[in-house]
Amino acid sequence: MHVVTSWTWLDVALCVAQLPVAVACGYLLTLTLRSYRPQPPTTRIGPRKFDIIIPAHNEELGIARTVKNLSEVDYPAHLRRIIVVADNCSDATAQKAREAGAFVLERQDTTKRGKGYALAHAFEFSQQDGFAEAVVVVDADTVVSPNLLTAFAKRIEGVEGKEVDGVKGGLEAAHAMQAHYGVMNPTASWRTRLMTIALGMFHKVRSQGREALGVSCGLRGNGMCFTHHALAKVPHDAFSVVEDLEYGIRLARNGFRVHYVWEADVLGEMVSAEKQSRSQRQRWEGGRAQMRKLHGWPLLKDGLRKRDGTLLDIAMDVLVPPLSQLVLAAVGCAVMAGAFAWWSHNPMPWALGVAGFSVASLGAYVLRGWWVSGVGVRGLLDLAWAPVYVVWKVWLMLRGPGAEKRGEWVRTSREGENR
Repeated sequence: MHVVTSWTWLDVALCVAQLPVAVACGYLLTLTLRSYRPQPPTTRIGPRKFDIIIPAHNEELGIARTVKNLSEVDYPAHLRRIIVVADNCSDATAQKAREAGAFVLERQDTTKRGKGYALAHAFEFSQQDGFAEAVVVVDADTVVSPNLLTAFAKRIEGVEGKEVDGVKGGLEAAHAMQAHYGVMNPTASWRTRLMTIALGMFHKVRSQGREALGVSCGLRGNGMCFTHHALAKVPHDAFSVVEDLEYGIRLARNGFRVHYVWEADVLGEMVSAEKQSRSQRQRWEGGRAQMRKLHGWPLLKDGLRKRDGTLLDIAMDVLVPPLSQLVLAAVGCAVMAGAFAWWSHNPMPWALGVAGFSVASLGAYVLRGWWVSGVGVRGLLDLAWAPVYVVWKVWLMLRGPGAEKRGEWVRTSREGENR
């Protein structure tokens, strides 16, 4: 009886040890189950004016294409303006942008370098100039869907049928929005297909799930929209390499949730070469690690104290580790529980049950990400490379931070530039 009781306590102890991993996996499962596509709003559009901001650092090769694409959106020309911020450029970005028809702001400041500073400069100009009511942020290597501004304008007017101030059927006007951020070149290589699936999970599954829950969907850096009202209340003082995450946290703390505009797309180019992809991922993961360290637990504490669902959700979003780490942790817990069960000849039902829940939750999350990514059967077969991808990402994190600690511009080489 004593032996049985000892193994029971070990079972419970292993179960408790796995709880952080299980909670993280349960959060992702919740978003997966809620990630259905809602109906687009039917609100009538008012005459909203937009400044489309393109922060650019040495983008002379592709800036004209981006400006041309934005000039062709399905929205009245007199209600939109394209502004390129040529930030600390040493090439012909400003000239190429002007030739393409954009209004250009040139900025040279060697002590304040980075996308966050470029955006703050452009936002301040837009607010003082008075032409627009809202700003849209589009990266310099991006193609957008024609309905981008129309979709944002509908959200600003308000989403019918929402519960606002306790009244059902009211209009919930959006002041911070995020379009779906997808991949322009998903079939370039197995790496871009896996990244497309990864972004399907991170950008679409998470965002649609969070929107369904009525919390902030998060900012992705590309395809963002803010009204001047939001910028006046919460100035864009976010200068880290993940300025989008940093600013999204500040918005949430000031009562603004980010609305997910799923029906509009911004498509960015993902690099297929290992060297450029490594640099890009190191910046992203290093920046998020900084935010996790600075904001994770304070957000969780404040969310619990205020009973604020948006703050609690952002805390979970920040605290949940990268998928590669979470997969390793979940699989490690399952192996450990299985090994103890085999060694002790005891079924360890609680420990194995929690481990099974974590692994199954991650499996559902990954498969949902594959489904919404649209890469088809080939992408599903590419998931066989996932262990290599996971090891690669963990290796990047172990290498330590680089430019992400300084938040400075580090331009990623585009596909075809070195061909």
